Amino acid sequence: MGALESDKRIVLTLDAGGTNFRFCAMRGLQPVTPTTALPSCADDLDRCLNNIIEGFERVRRQCARPPVAISFAFPGPADYEDGIIGDLPNLPAFRGGVALGPLLEERFGIPVFINNDGDLFTYGEAMAGFLPYVNGLLAAAGNPKRYHNLLGVTLGTGLGGGIVRNGELFRGDNSAAGEMWLLRNKLDPMRNAEEGASIRAVRRVYAERAGMALDDAPEPKEIFAIGMGKRRGHRAAAREAFRRLGEVAGDAMANALTLVDGLAVIGGGISGAAPLFLPALVDELNGTYIGPDGRPFRRLIPTAFNLEDPRERRRFVGGKVRKVRVPGTRRTVRYDADRRIGVGLSRLGTSRAIAIGAYAFALKALDQNTRSSR
Repeated sequence: MGALESDKRIVLTLDAGGTNFRFCAMRGLQPVTPTTALPSCADDLDRCLNNIIEGFERVRRQCARPPVAISFAFPGPADYEDGIIGDLPNLPAFRGGVALGPLLEERFGIPVFINNDGDLFTYGEAMAGFLPYVNGLLAAAGNPKRYHNLLGVTLGTGLGGGIVRNGELFRGDNSAAGEMWLLRNKLDPMRNAEEGASIRAVRRVYAERAGMALDDAPEPKEIFAIGMGKRRGHRAAAREAFRRLGEVAGDAMANALTLVDGLAVIGGGISGAAPLFLPALVDELNGTYIGPDGRPFRRLIPTAFNLEDPRERRRFVGGKVRKVRVPGTRRTVRYDADRRIGVGLSRLGTSRAIAIGAYAFALKALDQNTRSSR
């Protein structure tokens, strides 16, 4: 994180929404220009592309030195490695495939990097957020264990995700890795996990349990306040809506963590309701299967800890450190025998994590290209 904070290179970034595009420039993990907002013009490709170019032009003119790259998140499906955007449901003008990356490279004469927002959220948290935070806790406690892999999950309008392994973003061969939303919904197996772990899922369960029409259900922020007893409403329905979200999200994350074996960080608009869903989510990670002999066995090899709970955080950081002798010598080495993973909330905030992820991804790619050309 220190190297990124002191880096003087400037990268142009974009927060691409279905209604507005928001542009800025970053240097050393901080924005160095005001945000410029332009409409996305989702149904008109020419206007949309012109606004993307104009937005980057406006920001570039405000930079104290020339930017070295453009890096941003854009919705998929896409061939992110080649910068080609596919058929977007929220930006219909892109139907048929648009070479957005090559267009911007030709216009600005600098490298362009495009990724999925869930991927960049995870990369930002791996480079400057949750992953260094947890490793810092372990170092401060004198524990030798360190983590190198991170699963990121965003809970909001949809269910997003990303995977970082040893400092590298895992994008997959089809730019389709970390697609958490397509995992199976534990509570409704004919549907995908997103239908049980998203804004609409929380509203739907609340409406069902409270006996009201879906259109009358409040937004998750209000449902959370009801569940916490800070607003009038059907408290039991509110708490059940978030508990079910935790169970479905936890099941999906357990499937992913079986393969990733790393820390897990949660962001997105619903993450603020963690007190009502995170315990159920971690319980799901620590759940069991039943063998043919009727005996239960752990779903995950490592134990999952809720790092937002102070008691669980202390247990996680402490581990089971002991000294073991090297056979045939008098030498001993420290060994943490406790196999465990930690789950917690974004340390950067979702939007900032995405921006930092875009910035860090561009700089790392530039550095790697420089080394390979020598």
